[in-house]
Amino acid sequence: MKNLLKSIFIAVFTMYVLYVLIVSIMQIIQHGFTFHYVGLLISSLSIVVLFAGLFIIPQARTKRNLDAYTIFIGIGLISSVVGRLISSNIKNNSLIIILVLGWIAYLSWYSVFEKRDTSILKVGNALPIFELEDSNNNKITSETFLRKPTIFLFYRGNWCPLCMAQIKEIVAQYKTLEERGVNMVLVSPQPHQYSKNLANKFNVNFNFLTDLNNTVAKQLGIFAENGIPAGFQAFGYDSDTVLPTVIITDVKGTIVFTDLTDNYRVRPEPETFLKVIDGL
Repeated sequence: MKNLLKSIFIAVFTMYVLYVLIVSIMQIIQHGFTFHYVGLLISSLSIVVLFAGLFIIPQARTKRNLDAYTIFIGIGLISSVVGRLISSNIKNNSLIIILVLGWIAYLSWYSVFEKRDTSILKVGNALPIFELEDSNNNKITSETFLRKPTIFLFYRGNWCPLCMAQIKEIVAQYKTLEERGVNMVLVSPQPHQYSKNLANKFNVNFNFLTDLNNTVAKQLGIFAENGIPAGFQAFGYDSDTVLPTVIITDVKGTIVFTDLTDNYRVRPEPETFLKVIDGL
């Protein structure tokens, strides 16, 4: 239920921010610059820049608290409140108040995952045997990747800009990983065709595999029910997905490293993986 609320929240919040941005621009065009509507413009535009920027400029990670954006939103709040105090034409500050409350909810609630059960993926454990599918619907078991160090990257899907940026970073390390004899396994519950498109886009010797119905995600305790923002289902994605997760195993299939982030915007640097591999 909580994830369903998050799914709806991010869709509604995004639309609300766009609405406030349009209202502030229209008011400034019609009535000129006022503290109130300039404040609304600054706050809403800051959030639009963040969300749009994730898609336009590849970013595999952000600061946890997005301090710079929060500062601009705070400036917008102050400007809007001051505008109301000095103008009798502005009835209330509901637009900016809802916007700021939405931003606080985005940072402290939406972006954060519930605490995971990490017992299965504890360092030192043998990685459980599981089964995935390749783009041709062939069954691939995790045992296929024994006898070489392996990096398993579980990502939410092509719709997730941070996941795509993270994969792009890893692709840039392709030669380095190849020299170290590393299996690179990228796993998503998205439709096979999307994973196939991603493989064709990067054209590297990585394993782009599908976790059908999130079976493996459930097995490993990294399943995210209703984890996809409302609306992406129209593009063929299921409502459920996987929590962004990195697992590194040695040649025997023993887990030597995991990254179980508690915030979807916080991801490990690719250099971290190389240090782990070099330490084997």
